[in-house]
Amino acid sequence: MTADPTPTVEDLLRLLAPQVLGALVRRYGHFDTAEDAVQEALLAAARQWPEEGRPANPRGWLIRVASRRLVDQLRSEDARRRREETAAGLTPRDEFLVPPPGESRAPAEDDTLALLFLCCHAELAPAARIALTLRAVGGLTTAEIARAHLVPEATMAQRISRAKRRIKASGTPFGMPRPDEHTERLGDVLQVLYLIFNEGYTATSGTDLQRPDLAAEAIRLTRAVHALLPEDGEVAGLLALMLLTDARRPARTGPGGSLVPLAEQDRTRWNGAAIAEGVALVSAALTRTRLGPYQLRAAIAAVHDEAASDEDTDWAEILALYELLIRLVPGPVERLGHAVAVAMVHGPRPALELLAALDEDDRIAGHHRLEAVRAHLLERAGDLPAARAAYAKAAGLTLSIPERRYLQSRAARIGGDPGRDTGGDDPGPGTGGPPSA
Repeated sequence: MTADPTPTVEDLLRLLAPQVLGALVRRYGHFDTAEDAVQEALLAAARQWPEEGRPANPRGWLIRVASRRLVDQLRSEDARRRREETAAGLTPRDEFLVPPPGESRAPAEDDTLALLFLCCHAELAPAARIALTLRAVGGLTTAEIARAHLVPEATMAQRISRAKRRIKASGTPFGMPRPDEHTERLGDVLQVLYLIFNEGYTATSGTDLQRPDLAAEAIRLTRAVHALLPEDGEVAGLLALMLLTDARRPARTGPGGSLVPLAEQDRTRWNGAAIAEGVALVSAALTRTRLGPYQLRAAIAAVHDEAASDEDTDWAEILALYELLIRLVPGPVERLGHAVAVAMVHGPRPALELLAALDEDDRIAGHHRLEAVRAHLLERAGDLPAARAAYAKAAGLTLSIPERRYLQSRAARIGGDPGRDTGGDDPGPGTGGPPSA
């Protein structure tokens, strides 16, 4: 079946939301008030467009409606004159407003990248930068961001609110940072883009395994950053990682959106052009720039993508790359991927010992991915009762319905030959293998 190229109203609104917010912040400068106005415009569109049809210029429609809401709010307050003076000072050469009747010009700029750097303002703590950008640019809900950071939703809501207040109080003009500020904010920008992509590649909750709109937006924004900083190896590495990972997307789901493990995927459905571009990007970065975590993650993804079959995967090379990665970034996700690579090269028992150490890390202890990998390794080791229990535990911990069904099916069918490695979920960005890792 051929997919309908026309995006749904929900997908279109998610894509346009950060662009509209960027336009309003550029013009008016009130981050928190602008976000409220954009949300009202999105709600109006969600109600009107299905019944009345989409406007010819959806982004312009949203900007016009949101601008009206914002202006109404500004005019209702005692400090109107001061705010209008601030807005006038921030007005760009292209005001991003819908043109007068009879004109059809489109905005000359997309402010999403400027909004991305604004959210990664130096005055914000790193955690606040990431949370605010995921909310404003990535379009994730507060609950989704909280799950990604393994913190309560209320805690994340407070963090985002404080970040918006801080942005407002800083008085920072909207726009791209100076060249000398790029490096200062770049690390958080890349981490935010990585998290947005991860949520698009494997949704943390819901009925769909993937959210292609989020993954595509992360790739688009990363391309923009790469165009801005073409010589930065980590930017190139992140773009390569996204392309190499997203290349597998067409083969990751089966009938009804069911999860297809990496070992069972039809590799002829992988996107060859994306793989070639990703391999070229990471190969060039590795030869001319300082080694970094995103380059190593991309190199791991490239080894998976260049293997003709699951059996041809060079796990020894993947393990060597993970040894380098955990020296640079000894985080729990990286150590989990390293444990999988150890299992594929040296067997499951040494890897299970590594997982026992991860049980002491509060950042991942009790997470479904840790339990899913443990279940897979126990199954390979022949401890089927323990594997069945671990699969069931992992299924109970995930909020993703496709992942839950997959893990439940693994638990249900244990009892066959444990010697055959049936793989697991697609390893995903920066991880090393099965299942759901």
